[in-house]
Amino acid sequence: MVRKQYERELAKLKEDTLRMGELAKIAVRDSVVSLKDHNTDLAEKVIALDSNIDSLYAKIEDSGLALLALQQPMARDLRMIASVLKIIIDLERIGDLALEVSLITKATSKEPHIKPLIDIPRMSSICQEMIGSAMKAFETSDTELARKTARLDDEVDALFDGVRRELITYMIEDPKKIKNASHLTFVARYLERIGDHATNLCESVVFMTTGERVELN
Repeated sequence: MVRKQYERELAKLKEDTLRMGELAKIAVRDSVVSLKDHNTDLAEKVIALDSNIDSLYAKIEDSGLALLALQQPMARDLRMIASVLKIIIDLERIGDLALEVSLITKATSKEPHIKPLIDIPRMSSICQEMIGSAMKAFETSDTELARKTARLDDEVDALFDGVRRELITYMIEDPKKIKNASHLTFVARYLERIGDHATNLCESVVFMTTGERVELN
């Protein structure tokens, strides 16, 4: 009976973590859509969603710590709980960065973008793919998928470098565009950081599954 309760609590911990991953992915998607479309209503939804992510973070953390303290898990279960406690930190920070993008949406909603947004939505798409695949790897303990997913961060970094160089050129050529270009540079930086956090998710999956501490970034 005690063992079955323990297994249910472990399963719930995993389920809640997967749910948190899905919410973080949605936040990334909707924050950049809100920016591209000047959609402040959608930006507000992302800001509200961050509170849900934070609440889920607290719930998972409490559950994980209780399992560690009361059940004293060993080996694989111990690694799974420890990895969850690390994963939710990265997911919470992803939610925070998506919130920052949404705040920029609100701040710039009445200003036309200085250029069509192409690479920034592309960065968002790759980050969403990374988060989704990392959480799938977590769900299935698939280290190969985790390693493959982490390599996508190189694409995010390359896009960030390109966006940053282009926006610097705009600022040099026309000082009136500095404010708008600076906002977009921050967005690109936030997405670059999201890619880093998604890579951390992949590293946590490898540790959870194999006990190996790796740097995939």
